[in-house]
Amino acid sequence: MNIRDFQYIISIAKHSHFGKAAEECNVSQPALSMQIQKLESAFGVKIFERNNKHVMVTDIGRKIIERAKNIIDETQRIDELIKIAKDPEAVEIRIGAFPTLAPYFLPVAIPKIIKKFPKLKIFLIEEKTEVLIKKLLAGEIDTAFLATPLPMEIPTIEYSVLFEDEFLLAVPPSHKFAGNKVINRNELSGESLLLMDDGHCLREQALDICSLIGVREKEQFRATSLETLRQMVIANVGITLIPKIAVRENDTLVYIPFHKPPPKRTISMVWRSSSVKKELLLKIAQNMI
Repeated sequence: MNIRDFQYIISIAKHSHFGKAAEECNVSQPALSMQIQKLESAFGVKIFERNNKHVMVTDIGRKIIERAKNIIDETQRIDELIKIAKDPEAVEIRIGAFPTLAPYFLPVAIPKIIKKFPKLKIFLIEEKTEVLIKKLLAGEIDTAFLATPLPMEIPTIEYSVLFEDEFLLAVPPSHKFAGNKVINRNELSGESLLLMDDGHCLREQALDICSLIGVREKEQFRATSLETLRQMVIANVGITLIPKIAVRENDTLVYIPFHKPPPKRTISMVWRSSSVKKELLLKIAQNMI
């Protein structure tokens, strides 16, 4: 059994489908099926139960695949260690960011990283915080720009704080607050705010702020993106909280800062404490501050 065989069985388990696994592994489906049959024959056990419609992992198959994943992870770590030993800054870095940060921060952050570390090969992914944490723990990404503290305490994750992102109250020009230079929290008591849909960390951050200042959510509408939220405020559907990093110049909305201390979110760069790229990631984070 070799590394390629491990990749085959992991891919089949992931997709529960031989055709999709064959496509991912860049082999023909008949060749993949034949190799799995050879493995099962050599082992004397069934890794998968299959018929024309379904592929299921057997109990022993799950144990084999779990260990195969560990072997793949360790093999990748060895490859990364060798690359880092040859040239610490000439490696691949897979970076994640959540949707209410990525379009506003990455266009500034990535050129800065490339300028300081020109040999890096950077791959970007935009996903919700929960997905990024799972990918980080699974080794599918190396680092992520996330709001901290994280939703749950994870001892295997370290982070470096980059900056504080202040929240502003966004209102249409016709709103009663539009003339305010600042907004006091008690002025919002009894108001209702437009918020993001479930799963977005901005929603959780906004709900925390709402609970502190006695503001309700406008439950008739939930946005799936920050831009949708902005457009609904422009359309006079309601008011909302917008992170300062997402404020546009010459926008038709009125953005009002809160009286000190303002509500804010902390943006950090996070990585696995066991990462072989830890020293490089720390250098990148320090360069971002």
